[in-house]
Amino acid sequence: MQQTRLDTARIRAARRVIDPTFLDTPLYRCEALEPGLGCTVSIKLETANPVRSFKARGTEIVASRLADRGSRAVVCASAGNLGQALAWSGRGRGLDVTVVASRFATVAKLDRIRALGAGLELVDGDHEMARERAAAIARYDGVRLLEDSLDIETCEGAATIGLELVDAVPSFDTVLIALGGGALATGVGHVLKTLAPDVEVICVQPLGAPAMTHSWHRRRVVTTGSTDTIADGVAGRFPIPAVLDDLLLVADDAVLVQEASIIAGMRMLLHHAGLVVEPSSALGIAAILEDRERFAGRHVVTIVCGSNVDMDAYHHWVGAPPTHRS
Repeated sequence: MQQTRLDTARIRAARRVIDPTFLDTPLYRCEALEPGLGCTVSIKLETANPVRSFKARGTEIVASRLADRGSRAVVCASAGNLGQALAWSGRGRGLDVTVVASRFATVAKLDRIRALGAGLELVDGDHEMARERAAAIARYDGVRLLEDSLDIETCEGAATIGLELVDAVPSFDTVLIALGGGALATGVGHVLKTLAPDVEVICVQPLGAPAMTHSWHRRRVVTTGSTDTIADGVAGRFPIPAVLDDLLLVADDAVLVQEASIIAGMRMLLHHAGLVVEPSSALGIAAILEDRERFAGRHVVTIVCGSNVDMDAYHHWVGAPPTHRS
């Protein structure tokens, strides 16, 4: 395999830096999902931790290195999950964390960022505008800018998930990975293509936020003017060239799924797996629903990457909770 920016030795070393509460997350076969999907399905669950997403695997590395160097401040743009993770990792190491987010971001995510002690600045545009503002703050204040997916720590932190999949002695032959900025896909993909090259790596993105998928297929950066998806965690418009280069080396395919399939996936994860997830986490299930023939007879792992969801919106999507009669 050609070389990505990632290094397997560094990824192994990262496990010694990341707080154990984020490591060795559950991986289990979920037979209850299988009749509706027509294939063997295992879940890698990245939501059972203090920030309810995989993102702290990367921010733990960033915060640890900053603290070791005596740095005291860091800023990032976030749709919500990265900001929570950086706030958590920074708080434990005495860092001054600023998060820039869209004021249209999920309220539950913004509330948790504040609760974890980070400074929060809201912009009137989308995530791309938040990225621009975070970069301006970093330049003006002379502090570290954490850029998700571009900064290698975010990819190599996510890549520790790949180590755990491989160490499980994989009987699976396909891994479905939510695709947004690309840290999760390039990280896990790098490890699998290095240590378990026969496993197929399929990235999944919403039809309403297709920039990285279009870029992968055309092998060049393709931007979009807007996004229109409930999966806010993967709704970028400007792929990062270096991240695309890595993705081209490790992904076997990139597919787009419809909003209705994402909602159906969330509903299935609730009713058959007992999991309340954010839309990005249901992308893998959505991919199977849209192409059952492709996955028939295969053993598929889907990474459930986050569960920070606005509950009012969630009930609107999947249906109101049952009312209990006395």
